[in-house]
Amino acid sequence: MKKLEEYKEDIVDIKKPKERRIFIRVKSENFKKFLSSLIEDLDLRHLSTITGLDTGQEMELLYHFSYKYSVEITIGVKVPKSSPKVPTITDLIPGAIFYEQEIHDLLGIEFEGHPNLGPLIVPEGWPEGVYPLRKEYTVQELNRIARGGK
Repeated sequence: MKKLEEYKEDIVDIKKPKERRIFIRVKSENFKKFLSSLIEDLDLRHLSTITGLDTGQEMELLYHFSYKYSVEITIGVKVPKSSPKVPTITDLIPGAIFYEQEIHDLLGIEFEGHPNLGPLIVPEGWPEGVYPLRKEYTVQELNRIARGGK
């Protein structure tokens, strides 16, 4: 098993906000390699969920894992809002398929290599390129769009 120091070229920040809770932010270009190594080294298999956030200029993905003895590990990665792309992890953890599909629907993040990024959450006929959880839309605008207005 690798020591944490061996991952240092991939890691931007590590925090332990409370007991049994670890938060690791990684560089976007090294994200998949880092996660793959961590899964192999720690046998990290239980993905609880993926959180997607619009932080304004960037998009952030938080991959929440449960680990032995109730330890929660969150892996965070930021991608530019102008080109929100990250490799899929469905080949590493097949259970990520619906989480990634949901985030794509609601935030427009592309999961490169995902087997099916077709609509999952948004209703039939929802306009392409309109992502309900992006900060540029108000509730009023989304209501108008949902009713068929532009």
